[in-house]
Amino acid sequence: MLTPERQEMILQMLQEQRVVTIPEFVESTGASVSTIRRDLIELEKQKLLQRVHGGATTVSSLRYEMSYTEKETQNRTGKHLIAAYAASLVGQDECIFLDAGTTTYQMIPFLTGRNVTVVTNGLTHLEALYEKDITVYVTGGLVKDKTRTLIGRGAMTALTQYRFDKCFLGTNGVHPDNGCTTPDPEEAAIKRQALLRSNETFVLADRSKLDKTAFAHIADLTETKLIVDHASSKQLTAYKKLTSIKVVDS
Repeated sequence: MLTPERQEMILQMLQEQRVVTIPEFVESTGASVSTIRRDLIELEKQKLLQRVHGGATTVSSLRYEMSYTEKETQNRTGKHLIAAYAASLVGQDECIFLDAGTTTYQMIPFLTGRNVTVVTNGLTHLEALYEKDITVYVTGGLVKDKTRTLIGRGAMTALTQYRFDKCFLGTNGVHPDNGCTTPDPEEAAIKRQALLRSNETFVLADRSKLDKTAFAHIADLTETKLIVDHASSKQLTAYKKLTSIKVVDS
């Protein structure tokens, strides 16, 4: 396969999956690891992709946000591992906030049998919580169709009525300098409000979110604890200076 054809295939894979590992590129193109690495370096110089540990991701703007359906397809295994561990931190009879997101959604099956009370602004979470016989309160507010999230004044006002033992938040970016961020300022405000009303806040971030920054600031890393599915030794060193970070990789 000629270099232009191979690089076009690399970009096409990223367009479809957004995050692709080097072994996946090797399998699809038939090229060697060293060849793929050279391709990724060249394409990054052209600002056509961004290299991450073990692979590459698409280049996106600070305001870009995938739909809920698109997010569901990203790194399902990693999100499942993160969700299972996060749910194990929830104690009997606790009151928790579950942010609207695909990773927090995956926590729900692991919460049964603990008599927990859940407050959420995620429309996708409601039926799953109901089916698992989990007590659930919905914030209310304006429906954001793209992410099926409740935002706005109604959601903010509702959150002032509660206190949480623990808060579990999704994020679009986690960065040592810029903290936890998301593209939408209104969603960031809801996440921030929930954090301020919680005894502990856990940010659930799969590997594609590390060292990334989106438009709206949620919190500094010193205000949260991180649960991730992968981090390089360099990343661990940087993040451990600021917060507790748990890597759940098996």
